[in-house]
Amino acid sequence: MRDFTKLEVWKRGHALTLRIYQITKQYPKDELFGLTSQMRRSSSSIPTNIAEGCGRNSNPQLKQFFVIATGSSSELEYQLILSRDLQYISESTFTELHEEIVQVRKMIFAYSNQL
Repeated sequence: MRDFTKLEVWKRGHALTLRIYQITKQYPKDELFGLTSQMRRSSSSIPTNIAEGCGRNSNPQLKQFFVIATGSSSELEYQLILSRDLQYISESTFTELHEEIVQVRKMIFAYSNQL
């Protein structure tokens, strides 16, 4: 079992999730059960799956949870594009968050390749 709280990739994923929660507080109230909820779930799925994978007994299981975390990062990436296009977030906020998603995804791949 690995301590996920010591992994930089988990820390970055957690920080990204906190940022998504902060930003989606400003979304229209009619999106609460739509885009807001989806973004919060997909963002939190990234560090959640990293944590769950670290609790598994084998590297193949850990890799599988990293695959799921990567999928969640792609989901979140699309939701950010949608948020920008709906003008819920500015272009600069989109760029900042998009770059962070890309970095987290690269870290997931790098960590996975070390296993």
